[in-house]
Amino acid sequence: MLDPIPNHSASPHPLQVVVLAAGKGTRMRSAHPKVLQPLAGRPLLAHVLHTASALAAQRAIIVVGHGAEKVRAQFAPAGVDFVVQAPQLGTGHAVLQAAPLLDDTAVVLVLYGDVPLVRPATLAPLLDIAASGHLALLTVTLNDPTGYGRIMRDAAGVVQRIVEHKDAGPAERAVREVNTGIVAAPAGLLKRWVAGLRNDNAQGEYYLTDIVALARAEGVPVQAVACADPHETLGVNDRAQLAQLERIVQGRQAQALLAEGVTLADPARIDIRGELRCGQDVLIDVGCVFEGRVELADGVHVGPHCVLRDCSVGEGGRVEAFSHIDGARCGPGVRIGPYARLRPGTELAEHVHVGNFTEIKNSHIGPASKANHLSYVGDASVGARVNIGAGTITCNYDGVNKHRTIIEDDVFIGSDTQLVAPVRVGQGATLGAGTTLTTDAPPNQLTLSRARQATVPGWARPVKQDKQGS
Repeated sequence: MLDPIPNHSASPHPLQVVVLAAGKGTRMRSAHPKVLQPLAGRPLLAHVLHTASALAAQRAIIVVGHGAEKVRAQFAPAGVDFVVQAPQLGTGHAVLQAAPLLDDTAVVLVLYGDVPLVRPATLAPLLDIAASGHLALLTVTLNDPTGYGRIMRDAAGVVQRIVEHKDAGPAERAVREVNTGIVAAPAGLLKRWVAGLRNDNAQGEYYLTDIVALARAEGVPVQAVACADPHETLGVNDRAQLAQLERIVQGRQAQALLAEGVTLADPARIDIRGELRCGQDVLIDVGCVFEGRVELADGVHVGPHCVLRDCSVGEGGRVEAFSHIDGARCGPGVRIGPYARLRPGTELAEHVHVGNFTEIKNSHIGPASKANHLSYVGDASVGARVNIGAGTITCNYDGVNKHRTIIEDDVFIGSDTQLVAPVRVGQGATLGAGTTLTTDAPPNQLTLSRARQATVPGWARPVKQDKQGS
């Protein structure tokens, strides 16, 4: 899910990131903590930790509260530290909980678990400012700044303080430059400032924003870095905002694919919920969903409304409309679908054809073999140049255990055949249509099992009788 946070402790000013993730997210109307809500297939918090990793953070500390155990369970493998904020008395109080874990020589960056879109390149200038001993703020100018803390500057443009919306008067509310909440500071200074915060405000909370006035009082320079893209600073408080961010993320990913030379039939109709890697001359039609890690080699075409999850498609492969591929490896020149389903453990060699309404699970299909219509192949090893007729199924499950079917090279299987595993079909064998195979079929021979056809002389179709009184 997430690569562990790397250790860069050799840096003279190691970066330590504090992520505030204690909120309940009442407006999400969910049983899960807000920071675990999915965005592009990953929890919100995963996006923030990915940014921390991209900045080479030496340590990441997550401040948890509501749903703390769920957050711990999901992110403990990422190599992060956790502190609990209880009760929750504001952003400054949250950072105070992490203070004992901070190295005084470090630069500290404060991020938010529900603000997932900020880019590492946007944050890098804040780290440089903090490394020089100053306090750095990330700000953004909004057309409608309602609800945000306003950046108050003096006549020379120097940041003096931040006024929260609920504490602001009319003149202060007219200011459109707002605080994003993201700050960077030398750890020693930040620890002292959060320890000295007071809660004499409309909310009765300890605001992290009040460290600006404390820094000014000590003569520590305060520098604001403007974020050019307001989308980067958007937070998530309800489902509507989450949906808005989803479209932004998907738009970013679509533009990145276009820049790499991928053809998208409609950039607004693709969803990537993980990692998608594409070679040259890849074409993706509308309505496709990519989950987990997907690799498409050169010249792959994916038809409309397909779902690909944790899979790969080799060079020149075609995935036709409405196909589902999950945990499969597909070789060069494959033809899949339409309406095909490949399940985990499936391996298709080069030039395999899997057609409409065919399902394959935990099976290896050899080169140039075909299963073009309405078939199920499960727990099977299929050789090269095999033709699997329409309606064929491998009966691999006896109600308790799974059994394997082996089909050797150059086998022809007639339509509506059942292969009752464990069973082997020898090289070059032919199975007649309608066969139920319960023992091995010898190579290079015709094997079939079907009732003898009969015609009944003199048989007449019943005639419908009139009802009495009709």
